[in-house]
Amino acid sequence: MSTYHMINPTPASDLPDAGFSFWRPPLGLDPVQLRKHIIRPTLQRIELWSEAAEELVLGTAIQESGLRYVHQIGSGPACGLWQMEPATHNDIWGNYLQSRPKVGLSILGPYSKPDHSRLMWDLGYACSMCRVHYLRSPQGLPNAGDIAGQAGYWKKWYNTPLGKGTVEQYMSNWKRMIG
Repeated sequence: MSTYHMINPTPASDLPDAGFSFWRPPLGLDPVQLRKHIIRPTLQRIELWSEAAEELVLGTAIQESGLRYVHQIGSGPACGLWQMEPATHNDIWGNYLQSRPKVGLSILGPYSKPDHSRLMWDLGYACSMCRVHYLRSPQGLPNAGDIAGQAGYWKKWYNTPLGKGTVEQYMSNWKRMIG
């Protein structure tokens, strides 16, 4: 790309209509760096790491936000790369972590109380909340490398049968971002 185009990106009027009136870069965060520098150390710090959990949390961020958005597009309430709604965040704290103070304290870090706005600006916090959301499931995690199994698990326990996402979208997005 020429220096001119980096300084003067294509005007929105010259881009294909995607329903948005502003220019955006084609990609977000590097999934390899997110996994290595955010997801893995965060899950290790809260003592909930496994290769399968790391992969599922990465796949969830890829599917939910494309590793680009920290707030739901449109008027929806979902927050962070993992697109967790404030009601889900509050339910996890009120009905799950309340009885698991060790995990709850490790997620809070230096903060004294949970706050759903952290999902947008604190990647470690949002990553932790995604992992704990899956921890509430009565089913064990699919094996590492089982992307189809992880896609189904995401659909059942994170997006839910009422959500708009599909297993096929998850797998397609994983392949596009990871290969």
